[in-house]
Amino acid sequence: MLSQEQLQTMLSELESDRVERTVSTNNTDKFGQAICAFANDFPNHRQPGYLIVGASDDGRPNGLSVTDDLLQNLAALRSDGNIQPLPAITVSRHSLPGGDLAVVEVLPSDLPPVRYKGRVWIRVGPRRATASEQEERILSERRISYARSFDALPCLESTLADLSQERFYLSYLRRAVAEEVIVENQRPFKLQLASLRLFDLKQDCPTHAGVLLLADEPTYYLPGAYVQFVRYAGGEMSSDVIDEKRAMGDLHTILQTLDLLMDVNLRQHPVPVSALREAMISDYPKVAVRELLINAIMHRNYQSNAPVRFYWFPDHIEINNPGGLYGEASPKNFPYAVGYRNPVIAEAIRVLGYTNRFGQGVLRARKALEINQSPPAKFTFDPHWFSVRIEARAANGVLGQE
Repeated sequence: MLSQEQLQTMLSELESDRVERTVSTNNTDKFGQAICAFANDFPNHRQPGYLIVGASDDGRPNGLSVTDDLLQNLAALRSDGNIQPLPAITVSRHSLPGGDLAVVEVLPSDLPPVRYKGRVWIRVGPRRATASEQEERILSERRISYARSFDALPCLESTLADLSQERFYLSYLRRAVAEEVIVENQRPFKLQLASLRLFDLKQDCPTHAGVLLLADEPTYYLPGAYVQFVRYAGGEMSSDVIDEKRAMGDLHTILQTLDLLMDVNLRQHPVPVSALREAMISDYPKVAVRELLINAIMHRNYQSNAPVRFYWFPDHIEINNPGGLYGEASPKNFPYAVGYRNPVIAEAIRVLGYTNRFGQGVLRARKALEINQSPPAKFTFDPHWFSVRIEARAANGVLGQE
């Protein structure tokens, strides 16, 4: 955390590639661009950058009174989905004789280039600018030296020929990159992939995320990269199987397949509301099942050969994924603290339109279950597995059956 002495020093010096000051309190685009630029750390300081709100160009506080709303709005920039991949920031209030300051500390990203609304922003001395093709390439090549997540690492057995250009241009690029950037873009396919963390230029091969998103058969390289769906006639896995499918293929195809499976299997039942009126209720709210499935796909361990398991029983659903809680997340702070085992995949799921904000899926599922008057989801934590059980909603005291 920034000390008062360090802050005073930053205010007394000229703006630099690590410090930006502003008196604006509601220019969200300006804030987002600044955070993006600091996260990219183009000068490669490997030190935090600071956005100081409430200070004029000469470094003097302008008499701002920092409210909780302002701090919350600044903190929300982390997870609103406009900055990809998710930045690491802290927000704090500092009181000085001339007024309050809100300070956003931004850590350098391990997965550059970082984009704000589809554009890559960097610091060029004391000013912000959009990155040129060469600057984006430098950021892409730098990533491998400190990439830590499996999805960002090169899939050494794969080649560029494994990736579908049609899938990339039609299904992904226009959602991930601003339209005007695409129009200006004359770069080769490899460089466009690399700028989105889907290709490793140093090893000259796709990353694991690139294979998962754009290959026709990701399981050739990552055998567990599919979802196993089984519907049972009874309440145990020893019961007869009514239906069994594997959701396979690229990530977008898997998500679309799961949407169809939910539509086919979800049932509604009439419940009396009054003597003359009935209401339709669901055994399971689709929002809850969908969010928990997305959570499993997003946070699973893709190094495991085991699939995500989606098991449907007459009175409950079970979703299991290989890989326990990750990073800062623990049984004590779940689901309020989130660790991203696969930040590139998390970004891709958001780009494809399956989630709007980061870190909200389990909370959305909880709320949907509550609205549907369903029992709360039950989570089981294991070092190697993450499991959730959703009970069917009771209708007139009887669990919903077909």
